[in-house]
Amino acid sequence: MHTLTRAGALSAVAAAALLVSPAAAHATDSGDDTYSVQLRQQLPRTATADDDGAPQQSRKQCPGVPDGQDGWHFVLPGNSSDFVKLTVTFEPGGQQVVTDFGPPSDKHAYVWSLPGAELTSAVAEVRGGELELFNLSHTCPVTEGTTPGGGSDDDTDEGGSDESGSEEDTDGTTPSTAPSETGEGAEAPAASPSASQEGAAPAASPSAQGGSSAGDLAETGNGAPVGLLAGGAAALLAVGGFLVFRRRKANQGS
Repeated sequence: MHTLTRAGALSAVAAAALLVSPAAAHATDSGDDTYSVQLRQQLPRTATADDDGAPQQSRKQCPGVPDGQDGWHFVLPGNSSDFVKLTVTFEPGGQQVVTDFGPPSDKHAYVWSLPGAELTSAVAEVRGGELELFNLSHTCPVTEGTTPGGGSDDDTDEGGSDESGSEEDTDGTTPSTAPSETGEGAEAPAASPSASQEGAAPAASPSAQGGSSAGDLAETGNGAPVGLLAGGAAALLAVGGFLVFRRRKANQGS
């Protein structure tokens, strides 16, 4: 009886061990352990590398990357793995160790480098899944003229152009005023003809000249009779005067 009891106990222990072993194996496979994964793209490379290895996106596609820095977005394939640590090396810039991931999840990692720096190494420590490689999803290179820590020169230039634009607008008001003044000046020439019309000297002159010419014509038509009459009158006055003079002299003599 004791032998059978011991045999039964051993059988129960063996059965329990068989039941526990798959659970332990499943726990091991569930991703509690971490392992290293290499980058799929060839290195070294810059954020502006044009080899179809990773597309270049706008700055909005690299959240958290400061202005004036090249942005890099790394991602793990599938949905069963997460970043635990990402170690990248840039030249210039040196090594960076990233332990804060997302958004939106821990399968996404964002890092940044100096503009034009080369990525020379990228190794990820991940948990879960059975990955061999991870991807550089895309880059967000600095646009030309971007200055570190505060926008871009383009923005500054745009602001400057706005100021210059305002100055141009101010200057523009001067030309716009100048045309208006020119318009007023144009009114002056317009007034000049008006003055000419008001003076009506030319118009009056022809009228006056017309009148004088009409007088000339009148004199031309009646000039001979008037002259004869004037001459006759003068002769009569002379004769009359002479007669009066002789008569007075005669009276004085008598």
